[in-house]
Amino acid sequence: MKIVFLDAATMGSDISFAPIAGLGQLVCYETSSPEEALHRVKDCEVLIVNKVKVTPELIDAAPSLRLICEAATGVNNIDLDYAASKGIPVRNVAGYSTDSVVQTTFMHILALVGRSAYFDSAVKSGAYSCSGIFTDVTVPFSELSGKTMGIIGMGTIGHRVAGVAEAFGMHVSYFSTSGTSHCKDYPSLPLEALLSGSDVVSIHAPYNDRTAGLIGAAQLSMMKPDSVIVNMGRGGIVDESALAAAVDAGKIAGAALDVFSAEPLPEDSPLLKMSHPERLILSPHIAWASVEARGRLVRMIADNIAEVCGSIRLR
Repeated sequence: MKIVFLDAATMGSDISFAPIAGLGQLVCYETSSPEEALHRVKDCEVLIVNKVKVTPELIDAAPSLRLICEAATGVNNIDLDYAASKGIPVRNVAGYSTDSVVQTTFMHILALVGRSAYFDSAVKSGAYSCSGIFTDVTVPFSELSGKTMGIIGMGTIGHRVAGVAEAFGMHVSYFSTSGTSHCKDYPSLPLEALLSGSDVVSIHAPYNDRTAGLIGAAQLSMMKPDSVIVNMGRGGIVDESALAAAVDAGKIAGAALDVFSAEPLPEDSPLLKMSHPERLILSPHIAWASVEARGRLVRMIADNIAEVCGSIRLR
C-alpha cells in the first residue's frame, strides 16, 4: 500500500513517521504545489495532507485512492462532497492538541498581563544594572486572581482553558458561537456582555459563518481599556486591521494572536506596522504543535489508516 504525504514539512523534522511507515510504503514530500501534487498522487492509495487543497482534479489524478487523511482537525481544504461521490472516506484527527493549545493560551496571557517582554528587556539592556535600586516598578503588572475570563467558544479546549483560569482564581463566563449553551459549569452570556465584563477574552472557536468577522471595531470598543484579547481559534474571527488600531490607540491594553486571516502572515499586515508593537504578541500558528501533540497526531493518523484499510490497529 502506497501512502503519500504531500506537505510533511508542516509536521517538523523532529517527529518520526514510523507508525505510518509501518503500514505501507510511505513517501513524504516537504511541500507540494498544485501541479506537483497531481503527479505525486497518481499511484497512491492513501493520501495525507495538512493544508494542501484536495480538489476534484487531485482526486481524479489518483485512481487507486482508498483513503484521504487530514493531518489536523479541520477539513475545509478537502472537497468532501466529491470524495464522498467517489466512495473515498476522509478521516481527520481531533483532540490531539488540546494540552498544547491550552498551554500556549496561558503562555500568551501571562506574557501580556505580566509584561514579561518589558522586564526581560530591562535586565538584558543594562537598564536595571544602572538603575541603582533592586527592583523596577515603573511598568505595573496585574494578577489574574479575581479577574474575569471571557471565553468565546466553550468546546473541549475552551472548557480546559476555563479550568486553568479557575486555578488562577479567575471568574469564568463564556459566549456560545453555536447559539446553544451546552456547558452548564459557567455562565453563558451574550457577546456584548462578555466583552464589556471581561478582563481577558480568549477565543477558542472554529471559523464558520457564525464566527467570521465576529470581533471587529465595534466589538473591540465594548472591551475595557485595561483588558486583553487572545485568539487561539482561527484567523478571520478577529478583524486584524481593527485590532491593530484598537491596540495602538490604547482602546484595549493588548492582544495575542496565534492564527491569522492569511498564513503565513503577509509582510504588509497591519499587525506588523504598529506604533506600539510591545502591546502585541504574535506566534506563527504553533499552539497545536508541541512535540507531544505532533507525536500523538502521527499515531492517530496511523490508527485511521489501519482502521479504514484493514491493517492491524496500532496502539
